[in-house]
Amino acid sequence: MSTLSLRLPGSIHRHIREIAKKEGVSINQLISSAVAEKISALMTEDYLKGRAKKAKREDFKKILAKVPNRKPLLGDDL
Repeated sequence: MSTLSLRLPGSIHRHIREIAKKEGVSINQLISSAVAEKISALMTEDYLKGRAKKAKREDFKKILAKVPNRKPLLGDDL
């Protein structure tokens, strides 16, 4: 576990404190979870971009060609 000193504007600190209290967690837990979520989102975006670069349009067209041509089922338009 590492220690990080962080300076925040008072208004943000107040919001964090209120949210942590409402969620029933410590400020440290709230910030740690928020940072973990952001890291996960950024890593997922990088992963998907990497996968997209490997994609081939012709392979995509072959897959789409296999989709049956039929009317949507009831509820598909929701």
